[in-house]
Amino acid sequence: MLLLCCLLLLLPAAHAADATLVQKYPDARAFFPAADRFGDFEGEPPAAPVLKDGEIIGYLFVTGDIAPIPAYSGKPVSMLAGLDMEGRIVGVTVLEHHEPILLVGIPESALADFVGQYVGKPVTEHIKVGAGKREGYTNVDAITGATVTVLVMNETLLRAARKVAVARGIIEPPRRSVTQPATVRMDVFEERDWTFLTGNGAIRRMYLTRDQVDDAFKGSEAEGIDEAPPGAGDQTFIDLYYAHLNAPTIGRNLLGESQYNWLMAQLEPGDHAIAMMANGIYSFKGSGYVRGGIFDRVQVMQGDREIPFRDLDYYRLSDVYAPGMPDFTEMGIFIIRASHEFDPGTVWSLNLLVKRQTGPLDSAFVSFDASYEIPESYIERPPPLAITAPEEEAMWVAVWRERTFQIAVLLGGLTLLVLILAFQDILVRYPTLTISLRRAFQVYTLFFIGWYMLGQLSIVNVFAFTNSIFHGDFRWETFMIDPTMFILWVFVAGSLLFWGRGVYCGWLCPFGALQKLVNEIAQKFKVRQFNLPQVVHDRLWGIKYIILLVLFGISLQSLATAERYAEIEPFKTAITLRFDRDLPFVAYALGLVVISIFNCKFYCKYLCPLGAALGVPARLRMVDWLRRRRECGKPCQICAKECEIQAIHDTGEININECHYCLDCQVTYWDDHKCPPLVERRKKHERSAERARQAAASKAAGGVDNIDIEEAF
Repeated sequence: MLLLCCLLLLLPAAHAADATLVQKYPDARAFFPAADRFGDFEGEPPAAPVLKDGEIIGYLFVTGDIAPIPAYSGKPVSMLAGLDMEGRIVGVTVLEHHEPILLVGIPESALADFVGQYVGKPVTEHIKVGAGKREGYTNVDAITGATVTVLVMNETLLRAARKVAVARGIIEPPRRSVTQPATVRMDVFEERDWTFLTGNGAIRRMYLTRDQVDDAFKGSEAEGIDEAPPGAGDQTFIDLYYAHLNAPTIGRNLLGESQYNWLMAQLEPGDHAIAMMANGIYSFKGSGYVRGGIFDRVQVMQGDREIPFRDLDYYRLSDVYAPGMPDFTEMGIFIIRASHEFDPGTVWSLNLLVKRQTGPLDSAFVSFDASYEIPESYIERPPPLAITAPEEEAMWVAVWRERTFQIAVLLGGLTLLVLILAFQDILVRYPTLTISLRRAFQVYTLFFIGWYMLGQLSIVNVFAFTNSIFHGDFRWETFMIDPTMFILWVFVAGSLLFWGRGVYCGWLCPFGALQKLVNEIAQKFKVRQFNLPQVVHDRLWGIKYIILLVLFGISLQSLATAERYAEIEPFKTAITLRFDRDLPFVAYALGLVVISIFNCKFYCKYLCPLGAALGVPARLRMVDWLRRRRECGKPCQICAKECEIQAIHDTGEININECHYCLDCQVTYWDDHKCPPLVERRKKHERSAERARQAAASKAAGGVDNIDIEEAF
């Protein structure tokens, strides 16, 4: 009796839940006309059971809650879908979208017709959007003019449906969910050239002629449109090479060590990078690509998953290094995000879409596929059917272990620098030793830190750090992937608190060291120096702060755009690429070096945005280590005139924001043959000593003490 009362009390609540769900999603009854009850959305992933006579006959789910894949607008298309107990899709309706192409010009009926094609199809079926046959796939028609949107909708719907089906026991989990995915071996690296990498399959190729593309469109509405003219059928339509970059033997050989380390630092755990390089009349990026959108010509497919690329998944690729590599007219790097659950050890394919316009608003497209399988030696596979796997070693740990020697030498150099700075008051009393030590350290900075370890800091590093803070995705592991850059930035951050900007700019910047060494060589050959008048200098050194503000503003909108404009830094050309770059970049960097022959560190003084960024927190230093006397500037001007950076005002104060901490003024400070107050003090001591000597000599001779004429007056 008590149980019956409880059921009677729960019955209105159940009907209320049914009414609320059907009111919110009226198509639910159309999906399941035989249903007499709808449950609540619950579980993981969330789905609402659909019942008839107390028995579950299917589930309702909202794709936006399960697989929110961003579409062209940057926001996901949310759909309500029904799934029966045999794993078939029984209905789909679009709940919400923000696609501009669908909001204007294309009726909602076209969208309804598209999702209606999925009704009756099993979730285990491989479904492909658009024309072009692929073995094992079923095709559905696309919406003309909205190719990108429907590709994302297809992936969203199928991924969400399969997750619900697996979680509710309707279908068996795919094999990849039973085993752990393969991992890239970050400890495996061999120097290889282009021929080797293409020969062992690390770099794959898709080659299409115009005839092959024309044949693919035969039988479609686009047949005869944009076909090759007679005799041009063998012309290259696209010659596309592609490779998985995470593996060091592939990525480091293609990108160079510095660019590879930078790329790995941009990747989150589980992300993978793909390089694409092509020649031909067809662009894999396309001309219709806009910011905030999706690349509509290339995507990756692995199993039944289609992986599109958004603008945030793309990095430009302008420099490649593999010996024997041909020239390409188009190159790029695309990122497969961790959310796609990509397995580097499983075969995947590159899907190239070719579209032809059949009318003002109509078009047709076909797709071409090329498979990829990474060489087995570059990955590590877990034991088959492993329930648990040992925790994967962090990528940065493997990199640090590989570079133990380089890290030790770098830390040794930084330790020496700390000792120099900490005991500078003792060191600067030995001018020859100080100058020789500083010059040797500049050679170490240029050749070891710069050209060997590629440890040139950049304003782009600052922007990447600030962007990660602003967007809440800061991870120490990301910044630790490059031990050289990480150690240098940690050291610079600490040195700012004690000594200000000058420690990096004067001792650790490879390009600064290059300018200084060139200037010293020029002075050895008596090359005349041309420093700007102080009044002009005081108005020009602020230019670098304006450059910093402009670049920072651009970085808030697009870090990739800011990186392009940050080429005002010659660091990449002169240090990272060792002047092995296109002529305009080399000419710019060499021009700055030539200017430094006549004006020491001209770029550092007036143009460097990194120096400006380091100068901003320089005022937070805890101690003033550089000594000054009350006579400095009043009347003594020796240090101000000798300062090559012109960081000492004519009033004697040191502008710590501009100081490069060369210690020249400190050498003068302790030099009693150069610093006027010390010169005067030394002369007094010498006169006193001379009088004492004369008095002692006179007394020893038994004569009368001579009176110093100067003392008499």
